[in-house]
Amino acid sequence: MKIDKSESEWENELTPEQYHVLREKGTEPAFSGEYDSLFDPGMYRCGACGTQLFESDKKFDAHCGWPSFYDAIPGTVILSPDDSLGMVRTEVTCATCGSHLGHVFEGEGLGTPTDQRYCINSLSLKFDPKSE
Repeated sequence: MKIDKSESEWENELTPEQYHVLREKGTEPAFSGEYDSLFDPGMYRCGACGTQLFESDKKFDAHCGWPSFYDAIPGTVILSPDDSLGMVRTEVTCATCGSHLGHVFEGEGLGTPTDQRYCINSLSLKFDPKSE
């Protein structure tokens, strides 16, 4: 990781909701996030450190209640096994600051080029619209 801050520093910089998701591996309620239904051109960045993570042309509507992408920018995320909640999933974290973003699922048959769904919390992201 390239950014090393104490948890108290993160807590001072983030809203309580962001801190819960990004640093305590929480999940925002389905269909509550500001980016679930946003399909404008632009770039999605880590909500904690600002690292570019997902391009808007990789976003799709999975009808799951969270922003969904079929690929991340290479080298920007770390995938790790997550066996919490009694199931095996793959956690997605920011490679720069280690913040929790969400989970990635494979083989769901959603017709994406990678057959993956990066299911990411809106609270884990910041969106930069594309300048015209």
